Amino acid sequence: MANPEASRHLIGILIVDDHAVVRASLRFMLEKQAGIKVIGEAGNKAEALDIASREQPEIILLDLCLREESGMDLIPELLRVAEDSRIVVLTGVLDEMEHRRAIHLGAMGVVSKEAPPNLLIKAIERVNAGELWLNRHMTALLVSELRRPIEPPKPPAEADMIARLTVRELEVISLVGDGKKNKQIAESLCISSATVRHHLTSILSKLEVSDRLELLIFAYKNSLVKIKS
Repeated sequence: MANPEASRHLIGILIVDDHAVVRASLRFMLEKQAGIKVIGEAGNKAEALDIASREQPEIILLDLCLREESGMDLIPELLRVAEDSRIVVLTGVLDEMEHRRAIHLGAMGVVSKEAPPNLLIKAIERVNAGELWLNRHMTALLVSELRRPIEPPKPPAEADMIARLTVRELEVISLVGDGKKNKQIAESLCISSATVRHHLTSILSKLEVSDRLELLIFAYKNSLVKIKS
């Protein structure tokens, strides 16, 4: 009889950091956790893109400082070769503007290298479940954006944008709000991943937003998706 624990899907993680000692320490810590498997390590951009493309990890732990290379610039490239991966920035950089930029580029979470291990594990699990992981101050900023009163001239313009969406595009937005990855959206709607990408491109254009984070803010403000309690 098969062991249900053995058959349970593991969260595959790619560690991207230019320090070998840091990568080894993270691997040692992560692989002691149930439900997690480190599937690769990379010390530079070329290695990261190669492994991400080949292994398609659920989570990519990414340092923003990679010697002469920028981890920030690597975010959209990683998501291009592994579109269903979710990026958690693990960084010693304390600048919240940099953290915010990382989120706008597509990262789903930011964790300080000074954080305790259990916090990193929790962030990985939450991001893998489709949630954003931010510190309290950044979360407060995002909630503030969601709750900010809309200026009088804005609703008609936004209503016009929403009216341009197709029924299928509204379905895609709803599934994005549920934290679904492109592949999961495709399976739910019985369409291809390429079609999902086409719908998302159309949605971003019609709503005049640049990424999924801005799409979610727009969708929450206009009740296209519900904030889960």
